[in-house]
Amino acid sequence: MVTTELTVRAPAKINLHLGVGAPRPDGFHPLVTVYQAVGLYDDLTVRAAPGWALGVDLPDWMPAGVVPTGGANIVDRAAALLAEHHGVVRSGEVHVAKAIPVAGGMAGGSADAAAALVALDRLWGLHTPDDEMLALAAQLGSDVPFALLGGTALGTGRGELVEPVTDRGTWWWVVVPAETGLSTPSVYRHFDEMFPDAPAEPVPADALLRALAEGDPWALADALHNDLEAPAVDLRPELGELIERGEAAGALRGIVSGSGPTCVFLCGSADHARALAADLTDPAHPVVLAANGPVAGAHLVSYA
Repeated sequence: MVTTELTVRAPAKINLHLGVGAPRPDGFHPLVTVYQAVGLYDDLTVRAAPGWALGVDLPDWMPAGVVPTGGANIVDRAAALLAEHHGVVRSGEVHVAKAIPVAGGMAGGSADAAAALVALDRLWGLHTPDDEMLALAAQLGSDVPFALLGGTALGTGRGELVEPVTDRGTWWWVVVPAETGLSTPSVYRHFDEMFPDAPAEPVPADALLRALAEGDPWALADALHNDLEAPAVDLRPELGELIERGEAAGALRGIVSGSGPTCVFLCGSADHARALAADLTDPAHPVVLAANGPVAGAHLVSYA
């Protein structure tokens, strides 16, 4: 049967551990990170069409124009890369329904790229092997391979080399997006300014991996680590104030997600997460979300 329309769902990520080393000669920072995919999703729908078109729908709480279109979106690049890899013509009508915070350290763009690779591979009947798909994903961005994989995984290199890890927990998070994004390159630059003597090798994730294997939320809370939190908070002091407020309200631990400015709070249960989300919702933070993890990576949810 020829597929003419399908939808792929891809999750947001948080970094449970993010160790950052001094810049390499190529300008990238070596990373040791532990990713977790959480239950906030973007949905990407593709339809067979002779040309190429991309549209994006945003929820009411995202400002208009925050996601580029007209050739500048990572979905356009993912489609072009996959088409070039197989020597086919890029075609289709693509629609992205956003729900992952934009420029928030949760890899929403990477999720869209992963969803595009999965969706267009099926729409075009390419059957790309997994290892080739991961290699293409790595060309698009450091977080894209994990968006394909999902679950909980250790990332090394610049984050693009991923392998699943043992995770015996079901974790509940409260996610607080910021109204204004924070540029990832600017956070890394500020990290270099604040820590000019950063070690070449990032902080390892041993304690975090043990906590995941034990499935103990208090151990996980103690082990959460993010080397980019200090520069993000220095650039945006209100993030530190939000973390203090969330922990005072009962979170097991609060942390900046990736390069920020989204902050995430570990909770002990679904009810705990819902209660904390209600406590943190106010005029300064009108959108507060509860999500569980780990969840699956980019996956098909419907086709015709």
